[in-house]
Amino acid sequence: MSLLVVGLSHRSAPVSVLERAALSADAQIKLLQDTVAAEPAAEAAVLATCNRIELYADVDKFHAGVAELSTLLAQHSGVGLEELTPYLYVHYEDRAVHHFFSVACGLDSMVVGEGQILGQIKDALATAQELHTAGRLLNDLFQQALRVGKRAHSETGIDRAGQSLVTFGLEQLSSGAPADAWLKGKRALVIGAGSMSSLAAATLARAGVAELVVANRTFDRAERLAALLAEQYGQRPAEPDDVDVLARAVPMESVPDELTRADVVVSCTGATGLVLTADLVAEAVEGRTGAPAVERAAGSDSDSDSVRSGLPPTSVGSEDGCPLDLSAVQGSAVQGASGFSVMGEAAVAGMDAATLEQHAAWVDNGTVDRREGRRTPEIDTDAVAALAAAAATLGRVPERRRPEPVAEVPRPLPVLSLLDLAMPRDIDAAVHRLLGVRLVDIESLAEASADAPMAADVDQVRRIVSDEVAAFDAAQRAAHITPTVVALRAMAADVVASEIARLDGRLPGLDDKQRGEITQTVRRVVDKLLHAPTVRVKQLAAEPGGAGYADALRTLFDLDAETVAAVSRADDDSRDHNSAALGGLDFGRENFDSNNFESAENRGRA
Repeated sequence: MSLLVVGLSHRSAPVSVLERAALSADAQIKLLQDTVAAEPAAEAAVLATCNRIELYADVDKFHAGVAELSTLLAQHSGVGLEELTPYLYVHYEDRAVHHFFSVACGLDSMVVGEGQILGQIKDALATAQELHTAGRLLNDLFQQALRVGKRAHSETGIDRAGQSLVTFGLEQLSSGAPADAWLKGKRALVIGAGSMSSLAAATLARAGVAELVVANRTFDRAERLAALLAEQYGQRPAEPDDVDVLARAVPMESVPDELTRADVVVSCTGATGLVLTADLVAEAVEGRTGAPAVERAAGSDSDSDSVRSGLPPTSVGSEDGCPLDLSAVQGSAVQGASGFSVMGEAAVAGMDAATLEQHAAWVDNGTVDRREGRRTPEIDTDAVAALAAAAATLGRVPERRRPEPVAEVPRPLPVLSLLDLAMPRDIDAAVHRLLGVRLVDIESLAEASADAPMAADVDQVRRIVSDEVAAFDAAQRAAHITPTVVALRAMAADVVASEIARLDGRLPGLDDKQRGEITQTVRRVVDKLLHAPTVRVKQLAAEPGGAGYADALRTLFDLDAETVAAVSRADDDSRDHNSAALGGLDFGRENFDSNNFESAENRGRA
């Protein structure tokens, strides 16, 4: 059996596809059950977050496994297989382990280094264990992934490379200003009471918002979260820098009213439809400002477009000594509306060579008049000739200096800032067009994080991942041979027991002391003969290409394949039930040395 992962994430698929492919809790359960029921897979686990959906399975056939897992993902996500396939990625065996450990360390997250993924991996493992779809391989994989992630965060500064998705989103809302300073004193509304919403609420409370309102469809959960926040952050400040947050819970029906009071809204629910529509947000803005919410003009990217016409014009008509006929050029069809630069290429289009030279000289703060045969010594004739040649060849004149800077007009601050962390989205993307509203969602976070700087510690984390992958592979290879070694020792114990029984028949006069001494001698001989080969074969099996040693051992000692399989099944059972029981036999994993032989012999005799 081998590890296979099939999935899609923010790195392989657009947000619109991820949004449609999002799996509900019930869909994840059904997907796990159908996966282990399929022929190629023996184990399965699903890692579903706001920006990734991955199906992990232990399969016996690669191509059949890829086909089956892809089909199951398409069926349970509701996205057609033909549409979903271009966005799927596949990792197998070592590459699958490397990918998963990178995910656990936050290297594959939308915000590099964020630690929230560890909690999501833990939840995915708990679900698979509860449904009994995780066996030895996936239990080992997920548990080591959690250890690798914790190691990366404790041994490196990966936390400095990125933050949680919540923190990153709030920083995007604050337009680069420190999120804590921007949030302090604001009124915040959190919609949802799950893990992401709870993290958002705690982040807002730590930043010192003046009021924190939690809304959830299940009001009891909202009350519990609000009570926890009030207990932790609602006390009177003992120090000037301490926070004092008023936290309260409201039902979902109160969200429209709370929108008119909130400055910042964070939404992350499991709803399949929109929680905040554009009309609802527009009504909230109108309730706050007293004026109807209007949309930005098409192509507008800021709230300041309405005042763009008030910008001061460029200096047409005020350039002393300019050889152009400014009144004629300003109204020409070439230039169009006023506001062009007299230094630009459009201003000198179609100019004859003599006037072109004169204009070039004026640009360089010199004077020239070819019509009178006078030329100032400051003029570089070669430069003027090159400029004229360029104009004749290209049909245009390059800029000789930068246009005058356009005056900046301060942008009005939004009256309502929205952060949508849900997948599928909670907030209608159309609200982005409303003046006075700023929306940051998963899609915009993905674009922003693409340019986020990565810390130097990322390289160190990558080395940790590589080392841990090698260690995991070695452990899996060694574990593969363990049932064979256990079966070999059990067979040796059977041989010892059989020979001692035959000795009793031939020498019935032996007393207990003599029989015990002979038995111990035979056991020691067999143990010494098996010790070096079994220890060495375990070491060899842990190396690359060591899988064949188990087959060689079974062939050399003529071990029964079913006996080896029974040991393997018992080992899997011991992992699920914290015991090693197979018909009363203990076939647990061992350190194969002389101290363990007696228990092996007893197992064989039983």
